[in-house]
Formats: sequence, structure tokens, C-alpha cells
Amino acid sequence: MRFQRLLALTACAAATLLAGCAASSSGGGAGNPMTYFVTSSNPGQGGNLGGLAGADAYCQKLASNAGAGGKAWRAYLSTQGPQAVNARDRIGKGPWLNAKGEAIATSVDNLHSPGNNLNKKTAITEKGDVVAGRGDAVNMHDILTGSTAEGRTVPGSADATCGNWTSATTGSAIVGHHDRIGLNESAPMKSWNHSHPSKACDMAALKSTGGDGRFYCFAAN
Repeated sequence: MRFQRLLALTACAAATLLAGCAASSSGGGAGNPMTYFVTSSNPGQGGNLGGLAGADAYCQKLASNAGAGGKAWRAYLSTQGPQAVNARDRIGKGPWLNAKGEAIATSVDNLHSPGNNLNKKTAITEKGDVVAGRGDAVNMHDILTGSTAEGRTVPGSADATCGNWTSATTGSAIVGHHDRIGLNESAPMKSWNHSHPSKACDMAALKSTGGDGRFYCFAAN
């Protein structure tokens, strides 16, 4: 009887250990609370993200690698033209947490208000890494958005979205500063989503402007 009880306890401990190992190898599994991040890199073609669908898929891939793939991830990007899409309408209702469990915003309105908690310390990647900003050896604070400060499509005929995120050779992209710091104290320089246009859409131009083609990802559910 004692032997059988010992055997059962041993089996239980082994099962628990295996379950713990499985969760560890998956980067935290479905329990990862992260619902927001800055991409740890650009897919590789500058402003050509494969359109909104390609950008969303990249967000999903990075989130999955971080153990948070069980959510529907969307890139915070607007498009222009007859069928324009507003970034704010793509990302769900919130609230959103970063990779460290810190709250970024409680709702869409809060995200687009002065009361949000998005700054260099909290605007981290899916890996939990801080993104270099103004004052660091390499400035990468320009984050692609193609959006107004309210999170909507940029009006007018000028390309502000690298051809709706399909071109690395033409156009330009509106970017925001994830660190909320710029050349002066004006509102655009402190905006996380609408600071200025990039020089162009290729990686070299994006880097020379002060970024490296990263964008924001939000879990829409």
C-alpha cells in the first residue's frame, strides 16, 4: 500500500515537472498577458510590410514567438484612399498590457489622450526589451503609423503610408516617437503616433530619419 502511494506521488511529480517544462519552452504559453508591443525589428523591406495583412501577420508571428499567439494581433497602421482604414479602429477596445504586464492604456480613447502610459520605459518589444530613443547611441524612436494624432487616416493626397504599406521605393510614412521626445517641446515631437513624415520608405531612409521601420502591435481580443 505504501509502495503504491509512493508510486502515485512520483508519477504526479513527474507530470507536474513535464507540464512546467512545456510551459517554459513555449515562452509562457497561452497565459502570457501581453496585449501590446513594439516590434523588435522590421520584416526587412522598410515601408513595404505586405499591406495591412502582412503587417498583421508579422505581429502575430512575433507574438507567437513570445508565447502570446493565442490572441488576434493587429498592426497599429492607417491606410489612405477611397477605402481608407483608421488605425484606432483595428485594435480592439483594450485595455492593453506590455510584455512586463504594465498597463499602456485602458481604452481606445485613453490611448489617444494625454492620460495614456506610453513612453520609452513602457513601449517595449514583445521580448521585453527597451527600444533605443533620442539621446542613445543609435536613435530608433520613429515608429511607423501613417496616422493622425487621433489614430485616423492622414487627409490629403500626399502619401503618408508608403503606398498603404506596400512600397519601399516610393512615398513616405508618418511616424510617432515612442519615447515622446523630439527636437523641441511641441506636441508633435512628443506624440507617440504622429510626429513627422519619414524621408522615404526604404530602410536606409527610415534609419536616417531616426528609426528602423518598427511599428506597434495590439491584441484586438
